[in-house]
Amino acid sequence: MKFSLIVCTYLRPDSLIALLQSVQNQTLYPDEILIVDGSTDDRTKNALNQFHFKNIKYFLVSNEDRGLTKQRNFGISKIASDSEIVCFLDDDTVLEEDYFSEILQTFHANPDVIGVGGVAINEYKWEPQIDNVFYNPKKYYLFEGYAYKEGLRNVIRNYLGLASNLGPGKMPEYSHGKTCGFPMTGKTYEVDLLIGMSMSFRKSVFDKINFSRFFEGYGLYEDADFSLRALKFGKNVINTKANLSHFHAESGRPNKYKYGIMVVRNGWYVWRIKNSNPSFNDRFKWNAITILLTVIRWSNVITEPNKKEAFTEAIGRTVGWWSLLFNKPKFTK
Repeated sequence: MKFSLIVCTYLRPDSLIALLQSVQNQTLYPDEILIVDGSTDDRTKNALNQFHFKNIKYFLVSNEDRGLTKQRNFGISKIASDSEIVCFLDDDTVLEEDYFSEILQTFHANPDVIGVGGVAINEYKWEPQIDNVFYNPKKYYLFEGYAYKEGLRNVIRNYLGLASNLGPGKMPEYSHGKTCGFPMTGKTYEVDLLIGMSMSFRKSVFDKINFSRFFEGYGLYEDADFSLRALKFGKNVINTKANLSHFHAESGRPNKYKYGIMVVRNGWYVWRIKNSNPSFNDRFKWNAITILLTVIRWSNVITEPNKKEAFTEAIGRTVGWWSLLFNKPKFTK
């Protein structure tokens, strides 16, 4: 199967080079690599000129096409006509050597699968369950012989009856799904949501849908929105043998105030893509969880060392929630 890799980047030349060096070491190499650069300087272009990466196509986009969603759609428009699979990676990831081999094998073996994602091994927090040890179900999530220790926000949700009633990667009718991912069992699991750092789709899906114009700029949750809409054409799965590391580079990210607003408003938008006509119970739970997470973020002003970030994000979340009362997001293609 011929496949293309699209990497959208913004002011992260060092991260991008580290990713491309890991791509060079793959057992299966992309037929084309499209670098869609939204940078406002020449550092990324100059960094690429110092190396020779095969099959690279570099595009420096103008302000008109800058932003993750616009850059993704720009890249899609430049894909070779005979490409069958389109892979997306964040520019701050590094791949294990059989990453693409596992992704392509999943598509090849499952004709009904439309999207495939991988697992970030440097964020992996699952541990094998120990026999005769009691795991408090409010503090641990158990799955196929593995245990995941929940963070504070999920522990509180468990005690309040606000936890997700579905497995990892699935979005409940009130949104706010489990964030634990999957243990590395070597299996493939069906999901609703793929994560933008590591997601691939059959090219045929782009003949029908693109990334939504709603998610401009940083584009938080644009991956969730696209994943949900792609389910009309097939299944999304996570292959736990498709491994990479995700380093969350700080450069190119929005300030925490804007991030806080996006968490709420974009989160509302994606929830309503999944559930366009929520029941009273769904509405109550979505708002209750949103308020709870905002309160926890306010508490971080006291408990965390970076008090300014916690404070500005908490303000953003608060403003974002109140804004929904007067100005709900409009749905766009």
